[in-house]
Formats: sequence, structure tokens, C-alpha cells
Amino acid sequence: MHKQLITTSTNQYNVFVGNGIIENLADYLPKEYQNIMIITDSIVHELYTEDVRKYLPQSAQVSVSVVPAGENSKSIEQYYHLLTEAIKNNLDRKSLIVALGGGVIGDLAGFVAATYMRGIDFVQVPTTILAHDSSVGGKVAINHPEGKNLIGNFYPPQAVIFDTDTLKTLPNIEKRSGYAEVIKHGFISNEAFLEDVLETDITTDIPPMKLNDHLQKGIAVKADIVEKDEKEANIRKFLNFGHTLGHAIESELGYGNITHGEAVAIGMLFAIEVSEATYRISLPYQAYYHWLSANQYPLSLPPLSVQNLINRMKKDKKSENAMVQMVLLKEVGSPVTETISDQDLTNLLDNFLGKLGSE
Repeated sequence: MHKQLITTSTNQYNVFVGNGIIENLADYLPKEYQNIMIITDSIVHELYTEDVRKYLPQSAQVSVSVVPAGENSKSIEQYYHLLTEAIKNNLDRKSLIVALGGGVIGDLAGFVAATYMRGIDFVQVPTTILAHDSSVGGKVAINHPEGKNLIGNFYPPQAVIFDTDTLKTLPNIEKRSGYAEVIKHGFISNEAFLEDVLETDITTDIPPMKLNDHLQKGIAVKADIVEKDEKEANIRKFLNFGHTLGHAIESELGYGNITHGEAVAIGMLFAIEVSEATYRISLPYQAYYHWLSANQYPLSLPPLSVQNLINRMKKDKKSENAMVQMVLLKEVGSPVTETISDQDLTNLLDNFLGKLGSE
């Protein structure tokens, strides 16, 4: 079992990563709780809720609230429903919410915890690779039809308990989604990590030691940035590499029609192309494209309006004065933010979408 302490300006919490550690769940809670509500989705509920309930403190009153699986549950309707469930289950300011699931559940349950009675404790119990990124750092949110994660808060968990045994049940689509964030951490941190991921075949069973190593390295990259910039005033924006276009694609296609990671994977491909054009440099574009292709990422999209995508990119949280800001790379491990003019963005995006999937 690997333990990492995350220290920010508002909180300290441990991230535990290991095989089978869910059996010691009660030991990883930071204090005693008399009332606990598990929030999970319809798929994870069938797989893991009973185990989690069994390993929570026997003295606690435990309730379970289940939402439909998928990005559509990060909605105002499900958020309000869960607040009602918390009231019905008599949660108070000393109660605990357990976010059991992937990134959607972590974001949704965390936002419920952040706003219920002005904030109660919650812990993350991730069950997807993607959640190695989303469960760390304290960003919690729900979506708006006009944009992803536009309604949210910075609200760190009390602990993250990541039992990697739960990843054995992941379908390939979820592996792809999660590994997009893993390779993102490689792009923004160092070449050795990136090359190791580029050599990994995620269409087969990833060796547990390699998977755990990638997850721990990804968490370490994110932790280092979050500790320096919890509220995204400057360098935390680097964690959004690929997300400006990725979020726009998700919103434009409709939440759930492409996974978050698959959209971000395409967004990173575009960010690399923009970086090469902006700084007149060469980055591992082809190596990354071939990795995406070999691992069955979608590399073609339905016809999309360039103007609609740009309008959505302008609603991104990094945008300033209705100008699109993108995270680019001057080299692997050297991310920067740049403002891209509408004309340049239109030309670059039109060219990129035109050749996407044909390389």
C-alpha cells in the first residue's frame, strides 16, 4: 500500500493506493462518524456497495443513494435529489459522505458534501483509472448544458482510498478514458514518464505493478501542482492540458456520447498541434497519435461546427475577456498558457478537424 500526504492551504489529507485496501476502509477514515451516506452509481452499486458497507464502522448508521451511471448524472436534478436524500437520512454537520465510483460520482458527491449544511466531510473511494486524477485536488462540480463543471467549488476530501482491485472490472472504454489523464500527467511532467506510458498497451490486462506505478506517478504530478496552487490562480491550469477543446467536444456532442478521457485525448492532440505551430517546435505528435490509434481511441468525430466549438471554448473556466486560453507545451514537461486569437483558433481548429482520423 502506498500513502501520500496532500497538503494545501485549506486542508491535509492522505491518498492511499493499493490492492485490497478496501478491507481496511474504516482504518483510513480520519475520525469517527455516526452517520454515513454512500453515494454511488447504478453500475458500481452492484459491484462494490455491499463490500464498502461491510468495511465501514459497524457502529455507524449507513445509508446508500444510487444515481444512474454516466455523465448525465452530474446535473442539477441529481444534485438536488441527493441533497433531499441527505436530509431524509438525517445527515448533520458531523456526518460523512462516501463517494464510491468514478469521476462523475466524485464530482457530484463532493459538490453535495461541499454545499450540504455549508459543508460536511466526504471521502473519495475511486473505482476507475480516471478517478486517480479527479479524486485528488478538491475540485467538485456539476455540469450545465452550456458547459462542463461550470457549477462547482474547491472542496478537498478528508481522504482518498483507492483500491486498485476495483479496476479489474473496468471495460476498455473506461481504461481509455482513465489513461488519457495518465498520459496527460506524462506530457506536463517529464519525458521518461510519458515514454513509459506510450509503450503501454492498454487493450490488454495492464500488469498490476505497472498500473500502480503509473497511478502513483500521476497522483504525485497532480499533488505537486495542487499543493502550490490549490485554487487555480496560475500553475494548476496546466492540469487542463487538452481539456479546453476536450470539454467543448463533450458539451457539443452531448454528455455521455463520448467519454471525458476520449474527448481530452483528442484535445491533447490538438494542443500539441497548436504548440508546434505557435513555438515552431517538434513534439511527439505522431508517437502519441499512433498510441491513440493502437489503443482504439476514437480519432474521428461527427461533423462539428468550428464556431460552436470556439464559443464553448470561450466558456471554459480558463478563458479571460472572451478570449480562449489554452495550455500548450514548449517541450514535454514545460507547459504554459497562451491566449489564442479567434482567427488563429478558427484556422487551426478547422485544419485539425479536417484531417482528424485520416492520418
